[in-house]
Amino acid sequence: MARKFLYLIAIIIVLVVGGAIALSIWSEEATEYTFVPREEFVAQDPLEGNAYEDPEMWISRPGIGIDDPARWQPATEREGRTLPAPAEQSSNFAVFFVHPTSYLNSTFEGVKWNASLDDETANGRARLFVKGLASPFNRASEIWAPHYRQAAVGAFLADSEDADKAIDAAYADVKQAFEFFIASVDNDTPIILAGHSQGSVHLLRLLREEIAGQPAAERVAAIYAIGWPISVEHDLPALGFPACAARQQAGCILSWSSFAEPADPSQVLDRYRTSIGFDGQPRGDSPILCTNPLTGAVGGEAEAALNLGTLVPNADMSNGELRPAQVPARCDDRGLLLIGDPPAMGSAVLPGNNYHVYDIPLFWKNVQEDAVVRADRWSNLP
Repeated sequence: MARKFLYLIAIIIVLVVGGAIALSIWSEEATEYTFVPREEFVAQDPLEGNAYEDPEMWISRPGIGIDDPARWQPATEREGRTLPAPAEQSSNFAVFFVHPTSYLNSTFEGVKWNASLDDETANGRARLFVKGLASPFNRASEIWAPHYRQAAVGAFLADSEDADKAIDAAYADVKQAFEFFIASVDNDTPIILAGHSQGSVHLLRLLREEIAGQPAAERVAAIYAIGWPISVEHDLPALGFPACAARQQAGCILSWSSFAEPADPSQVLDRYRTSIGFDGQPRGDSPILCTNPLTGAVGGEAEAALNLGTLVPNADMSNGELRPAQVPARCDDRGLLLIGDPPAMGSAVLPGNNYHVYDIPLFWKNVQEDAVVRADRWSNLP
């Protein structure tokens, strides 16, 4: 597991949501001390076999209505005016979305290896993440985003058996939720799998262990595994799906990691270089899969004029508006997505101009359109 890479990603999330945490902890040793649980891993009771039949186990699912955070549609700013959110026409596809880490307790707050399902703070943050990150898929006929007993930030900082058990436990919940999702969606409905950060970690494992080569694979219109590095050489072949080469392609994977310029990705790349790929080999300097979200293809460059709408959040990330033509996108030789001069997105930008938290909001409207195109393409395959 690329735990050394996850160290950096975990810190991003901590700094974004846990704003009171000072940059003075910006060292691996201090951060491990703060966020890695001191107690031994204690397994929570397995979920009941029918647990995900309970609507309360879902942040988003059919039937929630106007309170569904994934159904949010932001307003649009044009020529200095804010236009109301339009009514978007739905399309026939179902989305399974796995949210990133929202359990951010420190050892000073009694952190455990996995969040509990009744952690109100973590659940509130998860709803916020679903609102900002899953809402681009809101033209789907169905959106499903499960609660799960996510691994704590500290599980991604420690090389230990306890940490592995915590991540495995989180994955077990996601797998169970996926099984309910796939059984609940009509066989003729294309499905889209999406996740960010820890969510993408679990999604990629689902692809390897449960979907690749199985009947469910035939139903997949697209996979958005965003904010997590996928080695083209050492990871992609094990996933059972190709990278998306064009916007009109279905049954393929999209992924990107965003940096403004001048970019300093040295911390990310150093950890990626020594991490182990899905083939059991070090990822080394192998290129990272980089989808250009403005074109829907691997690699290449696109001007900001092609950006249909960046979701710019307000100060507490509870709301935001779409601003078109704000952010360009260019994949470099390493597989990083460069977005030009630093856009004003808020205080959650990491040193090195790392825009990880904004990977999806930067291209909100393009992701929305992309998902519809790929689902329609799947539906029209011979």
